[in-house]
Amino acid sequence: MKKKFTEKQIHILDVAEKLIAKKGFEGTSVRDISTKANINVAMISYYFGSKEKMMSHLYQYRVQKTRESFAEFAETIKEGKPEMQMKELVKYVVNQLFKFNYFHGFVTQELRHTEHLKEDLLDFYNTFTHKIDDVTKKGIASGVFHHAPKPEDLLTLIIGSALFAIRNKNFYSLYVPGKEENYLQEAEKKILASLLVTVFSTLGYQPN
Repeated sequence: MKKKFTEKQIHILDVAEKLIAKKGFEGTSVRDISTKANINVAMISYYFGSKEKMMSHLYQYRVQKTRESFAEFAETIKEGKPEMQMKELVKYVVNQLFKFNYFHGFVTQELRHTEHLKEDLLDFYNTFTHKIDDVTKKGIASGVFHHAPKPEDLLTLIIGSALFAIRNKNFYSLYVPGKEENYLQEAEKKILASLLVTVFSTLGYQPN
């Protein structure tokens, strides 16, 4: 079920997300958020209960916004050739995972005991899986794809590869060019290039 947020809550969440993206969850205090949002510190407790619960609301808000943006994105590519659509789908997922990388540690922890987060993620994953399946079938029908891997396996491959690079910087940075501060940007490029080769190989892609 989609949770409704008030304008004030959205304002606080938007501010919190920007700060957490720069400083991390632990490095961002409630006072930092309240100061930037121009509100009293007590308002965080009033609207969300605690900093941790605010993060849970922020994640739910972000998933909802991502689902909305994905619906718009899917609409823009629906008339394209299957190979173009598949490439854009892979790029979309990888970009979202790297862009909102600061959520991943929190999500792993919260999913153990927060049911609505599981439901939000499940709904989004199912939507994306159905889109991958639809594009794969169109590619088979048009003759550019010759294999039809299970869509959930492709999604697992994409998400798993991106999360590995995000969570294992000490290892993966050995294979990523550039300076440390550019790690996420360069890692995203490397992961995307690798995934496109793997996904299209798995699909048996053969250009007409």
